[in-house]
Order: sequence, then C-alpha cells, then structure tokens
Amino acid sequence: MEDAIVLYPSPGRGHLISMVELGKLILKHHPSFSITILILSEPNTNTNSAAPQYVASSTTKYMTTVNSTTPSITFHHLPPISEVPPSTTSIVELKFLTPRLNNPNLHQTLKTISQTSKLRAFIIDFFCDAAFEVASNLTIPTYYFFTSSPSSQALFLYRPTLHKNKDQSFNDLNNMLLVDIPGLPPVRVSDIPKITVDPTTKMYEYFLNTAIHMANSNGLVLNTFDLLETKAIKAISGGLCVPDGPTPPIFCIGPLISNTNQDGEEHECLNWLNSQPSRSVVFLCFGSLGSFSEKQVKEIAVGLENSGQRFLWVVRNPPPDTDKDPNLDELLPTGFLERTKDKGFVVKQWAPQVAVLSHDSVGGFVTHCGWNSVLEAVWCGVPMVGWPLYAEQRLNRAVLVAETKLGLELNESEDGFVSATELEKRVKELMDSEVGTELRERISGLRVEAVAAVKEGGSSHVALAKLAEVWRQS
Repeated sequence: MEDAIVLYPSPGRGHLISMVELGKLILKHHPSFSITILILSEPNTNTNSAAPQYVASSTTKYMTTVNSTTPSITFHHLPPISEVPPSTTSIVELKFLTPRLNNPNLHQTLKTISQTSKLRAFIIDFFCDAAFEVASNLTIPTYYFFTSSPSSQALFLYRPTLHKNKDQSFNDLNNMLLVDIPGLPPVRVSDIPKITVDPTTKMYEYFLNTAIHMANSNGLVLNTFDLLETKAIKAISGGLCVPDGPTPPIFCIGPLISNTNQDGEEHECLNWLNSQPSRSVVFLCFGSLGSFSEKQVKEIAVGLENSGQRFLWVVRNPPPDTDKDPNLDELLPTGFLERTKDKGFVVKQWAPQVAVLSHDSVGGFVTHCGWNSVLEAVWCGVPMVGWPLYAEQRLNRAVLVAETKLGLELNESEDGFVSATELEKRVKELMDSEVGTELRERISGLRVEAVAAVKEGGSSHVALAKLAEVWRQS
C-alpha cells in the first residue's frame, strides 16, 4: 500500500492555492507520498459568497495547470451541498458550515482512500475544522495548515485563554485598548478580527472550537520561515499560547510562493515596467477580493498624483459591481489618466502580482496585508504600506509595522477612509525617504533569509523533512 497524504483546503483562492503549493512541495522533496486534494464546492446562497468571475476563472485555470504539470496530485471533488440553512447570512460562517455539511461525504472519501493506501496524514485548513471530528473517529493523524501569519496563529491558539479570562466582550472595549498576546507586540482591540470577538455569535463559537481542536491536533504546518516572526514562533513552540495544556509541534515550511501567471503570456503592465527606472514604481494591489467605494478610489487617485511618484495601480469597480470591468474615465478623476500617463499605469481587475513584485522597477507595495501578499513582498524584497481591509489583515499590519518593521501604517478615519493627503505622505515616505531606505534594506536582508530557508539545509527544508519522517513513522 502506498503512503497517502490528503489535503483539505477551504475553497477561497488564497487558501486553496497555498494548500496546493504545499502538496507540490511535499512531492518535490518526498515523491514517495501520494497526494490527494479534496475540493469543496461552495453552495449557491443569498450571502453573495461566490468569488468574482475573474477570481473563479483564474483559480480554475491554476488547477488545470497543476493537473497538467503535476499529474501525481489528484484532485477529488466532493459532492456539492444542495441546501444551506436559511439563517446562514455570513460569508465566513458559510466557510465553516460548508465542510460540516460535507462531513458524511468526507467520511466516505477518507474510508475509500484508506482501503487502498496507508493514510499517513490528513492536513486541513482551519475553515475545514469540522473535518477534525471525522478524522478523529477514523484515527487518522490530523494537522492544520495555517495560511496566515505566525502572529495570527498565536492569537488563534491563545483564544481559549482570552475566552476564560475576559469579563466582557471585546465589542464593549475601547478600540484603542491594548491587548497582550504571547509573541506579539501589544495590539489594539481594533486590530483583532471583529468577527471573532463577540461571544454571542456563531462565528465566535466556530473560532473558539477550532482553536481547541488545533491544540489537540498532531501538528501545525505554517506557511512562513523561522526568521520572519521569531517571537511569535517561539511563543507558540514554547507553549505560551496554550498555557493549560500541551502544544502540538509546529513546522514552518514556507514561504510557499505561487506565480499563477503560468500561461506564457506577458501582461501589458510588465511591458510598461520594463521602461521604468529601477526601484522607482509603487505598486498598489489589494488581493483577490479587495475593492473600494467610488469616493475612496478618487481619493487614491488624487493622493497618487500629488505624490509625484511612479505607480502601477490595480483598480476594480466599487461594490456591488466588482465583477465588471471598471470604466476608468468615469471612475477616476477627470483628466487623471492623461495627466499621469508618463508616470502611472492603471490595470483593470488583476495583475500578475509575483511577476510585478519581482520586477526591478518596483520599489514599494501598498497592500491589504493578506498573508500571501506579505510573503510575496518579502520573497521579492519589496517594502510595504499596509492598508488592511478585512479578516486578520489589521493584525498582520500591526506586526509588520511594530515588530518586523517591514512596512508603514496608513492612518484611517473611524469608518476606514484614507485621505489623499495621508496616502500621498506615506507613498512619499516609502519611496523617497531615509525611513523607506531603511525598510528596503531590512526586507532585502529578509529576502536572502527566505530564499535560504527553502534551500537544502535551510530551516524550512529541514522542517519539512522532519514532518515527512513523522508521517512515515505514524
């Protein structure tokens, strides 16, 4: 019987691609394992949870490419769920609920695989936490692959302790109040994801239960490398985040970087970058789901123009029409494209982010602080301005600014609005100041460490070898 590893990602693009890259990495260094990746179909609901078409199509294209280039990875599509409780109104709640509804299908799939293979490990995304119960019943060693930062993992594991110790909901606390979490700099209440802090909600229960299951799993696999967030990693491995019980071993095997522009076509923005001076362009891109109001888009344009810096900017339509190509003449200030044509380039919807960040002309990155984007910036040695939009991105920014010192913070109004003056100031600081130079030197040094970590003998390479040995002995 062959040794099998089953991976169970959440359908979200950032989660799924990271998990597939993990499968590719395992096969690259340990080809004796067989890899099966379970694919969840997201049900149609009234929660507007479906990804925009450009996201869905690029994800499908990515999986097709993997099928052709890495045939030893098997994609197994679980049956779609036909009915979702009508009370499910949250996109994030649906991400937890869909795997739970799929547990009967999962149970049968794992049993079927076990009949022909020795199932050495089952690796799940935290959104797929419901699968932990199935795997436990089948006595399959279960690991969590955490697709965000070590700091977010530290907060996740510490969540049950916060739950026991707090006297009131974080919703009742001042947003500027500082919270102590092992391995993290003091973080504001406002930097903790809002959906996880109200104990009266179903979401709070999901995150709390997931944290408890994580602490009882066989191990935690992190998409990072040892030297990126050393304090958080030491706090986790030292047991500080689970003070009332054992902490499972952690394996930092990253960074996993995927260049999803694999169709051989060069994007027009790369041709434009070829004509720009070295390290002169600031790149603005906000993930696969990031979008802004029309007022904010215009404010960004004014800030960029007033900064005088060269820029490459990915623009999407404001909600709810984010899936449609924007009419730039209507969306941007009158005459903006003409006035900035010598210094700026505006891309509709999507740009090949890794290829852009890798380009010699790019010297700065205004980002939503999604973890994949942060890793790509580190991998390419590009300093950041953090503009978080959702999920754990505010926490990521807090650590980037205060702990790892790889980026700058944008000041926002209470409703999240960023003024043109603030953006202009931060872009100038990043691209043309001593502070920006220091950030660039620091992240350039970390880039060297990131590349070294994944090479033979590097910390991430060694961690993966240890993990594979654990699997063989299980």
